Amino acid sequence: MAPFTWIDTPWGPALSCEALRPLAPHVFTARGLDVPHADAGDGWVPLSAWLGVASTQLWRLRQVHGVTVHTADVSPCDGAWPEGDLLATDRPDVALAVRTADCVPILYADRRTGAVAAVHAGWRGTAAGAAGRMVEVLASRFGSRPDDLVAAIGPCIGPEAYEVGQEVVDRFSAASPAAADRGTWWTPRETAGKYLLDLWTITRDQLAAAGISPSRIHLAGLCTATHADVLQSYRVDGAAAGRMVAAIRRRA
Repeated sequence: MAPFTWIDTPWGPALSCEALRPLAPHVFTARGLDVPHADAGDGWVPLSAWLGVASTQLWRLRQVHGVTVHTADVSPCDGAWPEGDLLATDRPDVALAVRTADCVPILYADRRTGAVAAVHAGWRGTAAGAAGRMVEVLASRFGSRPDDLVAAIGPCIGPEAYEVGQEVVDRFSAASPAAADRGTWWTPRETAGKYLLDLWTITRDQLAAAGISPSRIHLAGLCTATHADVLQSYRVDGAAAGRMVAAIRRRA
């Protein structure tokens, strides 16, 4: 959905958010870039070159489906990337990257300070409030005001394809009782204890609740499971699934 558009890259088609583009070089990759692991794979070299940084300056994480935050203050020694799922920086000489294959990738840029961030949020991270947690981190670490932030939500599994069990819905209900009462985050299926979870709406609601203007929250609106021929989906391909990357760099 607008303002997302397809762009050409050295490894093939990828997505860019036009609202984010003037603030920070960034990309949401599709199939065509091989980055199977945080510390391995040839795909990191062309991606870092495209962003204009050395591969050792392209920060990534050993993702664990949580809300642990790291800030790129100095480069990790010997490429020993830390565990976590949220990255932020105000340095123009590094880039940030998270990997997804159905989970939610979110990129942020501050129109005033220039700080940028990247978040990987599976259902566990989303239930724990990863999207809003990053807004808090940007404010505390870099002085960002929520109204100055632009957020772009890349391709992830959509509300028509993401079936979950009762335990997942119970986790969201406990974390956000008011949202549960509104009944807009999931739809019951005919099978008892099964629901369709709407990560698109949940993520937008969390970003808005954190203070970002809805007009500056942008959604790609592409379901990874529905478009698994173009995008990577763990639900479709299982353990054989590759990973897409959402990456961003502060504009110099």
